[in-house]
Amino acid sequence: MTSFVCSGFSKVLYAVPMALAESRFFLLEPIIMDTRSPPVVAFLESRAGEQMGKLITRLGAVALHAPAMAEQPDIDLAQLRTWIDRWEKAGNPLVIFQTGVGVEALFSAFEELDLVPAFRTLLERSTITVRGPKPTAALRKRQIRIDLSAPTPFTSETLLQALAKTELSGREVYVQRHGGQNPELMEALQSQGAKVMEITAYRWSVPEDTEPLDRLLDALARGEVGTLVFTSASQIQNLIAYAQTKCQREMCVGAINHASVLSVGPVCSNALRQCGIVVAGEASPPKLGPLMELLKGNLRGRGLLSPAVGS
Repeated sequence: MTSFVCSGFSKVLYAVPMALAESRFFLLEPIIMDTRSPPVVAFLESRAGEQMGKLITRLGAVALHAPAMAEQPDIDLAQLRTWIDRWEKAGNPLVIFQTGVGVEALFSAFEELDLVPAFRTLLERSTITVRGPKPTAALRKRQIRIDLSAPTPFTSETLLQALAKTELSGREVYVQRHGGQNPELMEALQSQGAKVMEITAYRWSVPEDTEPLDRLLDALARGEVGTLVFTSASQIQNLIAYAQTKCQREMCVGAINHASVLSVGPVCSNALRQCGIVVAGEASPPKLGPLMELLKGNLRGRGLLSPAVGS
């Protein structure tokens, strides 16, 4: 039997699952007097974790935060020098930026090498392609021209659509690597005859502090998590990998599939399905706002949304 403790403030009283009583979740904001146990919504977002937590609690839910990713710098300065040398010999290479974090990291690295002017000059005589709004914003902040942009939902498939009329055979193509590997994109470019070089700026890893993940696994094992919200493919991959180290992979996948799983977009959904997870809903377009609206509708449809929450 699941045990509960009471979490009270002002004139609002909620019963909170015992396994979550000492976990890192955001306090509920008072919405309506209710002594029922609120729904538990787990999410693994790192960068926008605090913002997501507040949005979830406004729906009257317990927001169980278990960050599953940490950005680790992974820039090889010697590789960057090799890239610059190769770039200078290329005619009109195609440069693909996949993330805003990657753009920032590359500019920082070139600044350390005192090569920012050379980097800018090479960008000016290249075809610049971006995968989504974040690299777009990072480049525009530095007044870098953008030639091609992937349409929503900003996947590898839509990136390749943006390149459909671009001749790639024999052409130098430089791809700023996402935090994780993207073999499908690399293989698709190479199949069209491109000479592809991947540039690593950072990588995703499991956070050093794994206590929140342990608490999430414990709550999943107890059946206390009714909804999980994923905002990137790497989150489910890291969670499953971490559960594997605890010999809890089978339990983790099974418990997740007993909950309602929401995804930020098609890339994330594909990763979830590859891990054997059933996706209950996918945000469109793949942004935080639509994802929170999806969550609200999901909770309402399951009778878990407070009547005090607006439509």
